[in-house]
Formats: sequence, structure tokens, C-alpha cells
Amino acid sequence: MADIGRLLDLLWQDYMALNRQVRTVRGLLEKEGETVVNDHIALRTFDDSRVGIDALAGAFVAGGYQACGEYDFVQKKLFACHYEHADPALPRVFISQLKLAECSAGLRQIVAELLEQVPADLPGRWDFPVSGRTWNVDYRTYEVLADESEYAGWVAAFGFRANHFTVLVNALKTFDGLAALNAFIKQSGYPLNDGGGEIKGSPQSLLEQSSTLADQVPVDFTDGPHTIPACYYEFARRYPTADGKLFYGFVASSADKIFESTDRR
Repeated sequence: MADIGRLLDLLWQDYMALNRQVRTVRGLLEKEGETVVNDHIALRTFDDSRVGIDALAGAFVAGGYQACGEYDFVQKKLFACHYEHADPALPRVFISQLKLAECSAGLRQIVAELLEQVPADLPGRWDFPVSGRTWNVDYRTYEVLADESEYAGWVAAFGFRANHFTVLVNALKTFDGLAALNAFIKQSGYPLNDGGGEIKGSPQSLLEQSSTLADQVPVDFTDGPHTIPACYYEFARRYPTADGKLFYGFVASSADKIFESTDRR
């Protein structure tokens, strides 16, 4: 097992290489004198036992992470868990999975065919969370999946990798809250996901979140390259609980809208 720092670094490098906006936005914040702190990383998968949350979390658990919360997204047919490390400097990890039993027989059949192409040893490897797409898929199949579940289409196209990283707004010094940061991001030319409002959540829910819309990137399908939404950059402001410590969980109603940052527009 490689050390957890190496895995987190590989996830970041892969994510940054795929999404041009991430490099630019982070650079803009650093030019303002900020030191960017990552709040959490999110990954997506299917609830098949070979590649589900438990399998995908294995490398993180081996590196010292522990499960700390569960979340259900009824409308999107998703279930998620978040993990935390004893070292507070390490980001939380949020892993979600599509509940296949609640999807159509056609979608289940397509996913089964994709997962048959996953190397048998992959889920046990330390780099499983950053292995990318391990199957062949054509663009029409991606569209069929995405028409039923944007989430399923995204996983089919991009595989196992970070879906997004998240800037911890609390650690920023030059922005007076999330609204000010959102204005800066938009002025820099990056539209935000405004589904449910640009800011999801509230101080009362102890968490405010916003996100850019996913970069449009060319993806190599078996029938040629096609440009589709990839990943986005999230921003989170956390508030203290009654004991004065920051709330480090997640709010399902807010995360539900954040998922839509990768929807086709």
C-alpha cells in the first residue's frame, strides 16, 4: 500500500490535468495571496460489490481513513458515505454510488457489460481510486446512460477518479464569505451551477456550498472523440456546531444540487 499522501497527490494531479479551469481558478486565488486548502474530494461509482463504495474506499481506509457519515439521494438514486482521517490536514473523502436495483433493466445490463471489463485485481490495488476508465464504451451508450442518469453517464465516460475537489472557504483571507468568492469566480469568466441557487445550504444547516459548471472536455470513445462535461471545482464554507467545532459532515439536499454540476447543458 502506497502512503495516503501519494494517493491524494495522484488524485489531484489527474483531476487538474483533466480540467483546465481548476488550474486557472486555483492560480487566480493564489495571485490574490491565498493558500488554497482542500476541504474534500468526491468520487463516483456503481453499487456493484466489485467496485462499490466499500471497494473504492479500501485504499483510503488502509491509509487511515474512517467512515463518518451516510447520505441518501432518493431522486437521483444515489447513496454516499464520507470518510475522515485522524490528521485534520487531510481532506475528507466523499464517495457515492448509483443504486442499480432502482434503475432500468437496460441501464443495469449496460453497466454489467462495462464492469465485466474491469481487471479482477483492480479493486484491491492502492491506486484503484485514480485508475480512470477501465472499459471500452461508445458515445451512443454514454448518451443512453446519461439520458436515464447523468451520474451513470459520467461514470461510464470517466471511470474511477476524482469528480471534484473543494476549496475550503474558511481558510481564505481576502474574501468575506462564499458570496464574495462566487462573485470573484464569475468575474473571472467561470459560470456557476445555479440550480437551487448559487449558494446551496445556509449557516443554519452549518454548510454553504457552490460550484463551477463542469469543464467541457474531449473524451475518446470507441467511435471517436466527443466533448462532454467532465469535472467541476467546488467551494465550501463550514460553520461551527454548538460545541464550537466546525461541522465536517454534508447536507444531502445541498449535495443533491451540487451533483448537477456535471449535467449536460
